[in-house]
Amino acid sequence: MNKTTIDNKQLTIDKKLILLVLILTIVGFAARLLPHPANFAPIGALALFGGLYLPKKWALILPLATMFISDIFVGFYAWQIMLSVYVSFVLVVGIGLLVRKNKKFRTILGGTILGSILFFLITNAAVWAFGTMYIHNLSGLLQSYTMAIPFFRNSLLGDLFYTGVLVGTVESVLYYQKYFLTNKVYGRKI
Repeated sequence: MNKTTIDNKQLTIDKKLILLVLILTIVGFAARLLPHPANFAPIGALALFGGLYLPKKWALILPLATMFISDIFVGFYAWQIMLSVYVSFVLVVGIGLLVRKNKKFRTILGGTILGSILFFLITNAAVWAFGTMYIHNLSGLLQSYTMAIPFFRNSLLGDLFYTGVLVGTVESVLYYQKYFLTNKVYGRKI
């Protein structure tokens, strides 16, 4: 193989990767704009998915670009609280990168739940610390967490649902692709 052939293959892979990220960004953007229960959104799942399957750069771009583009339409809010949301999704990408090394149902499920918990703890601490809804003491922090439990439930359910759909789809495609390629290689009839 010459360098041009390798470069063309890499270009094809890069185009497919960019197309995948673009499609997932559009889906995430649409899901945030369409009516849905509060916090039942795919961004956490996109972050975990990115960490599981995409190169690190694209894994970070996917949830952050989706959030930023949709925030333009949904509306911006206190920068400190927005930063906590974005940082939370970066941490979820990190969880996905760690889970990628030992990708099993239980590690993906655990990563999804951990990501939801981290998002809940970080963002609600930021609402308490930088907002005006709660007094700035331990009682106010606990009240912030207590009042956010219904949002946590929706966030967790959304993360579980969207992660299941995204990861389930990719793993199904990979399984069937491997199955059909294996049977083709060994000349078996399907």
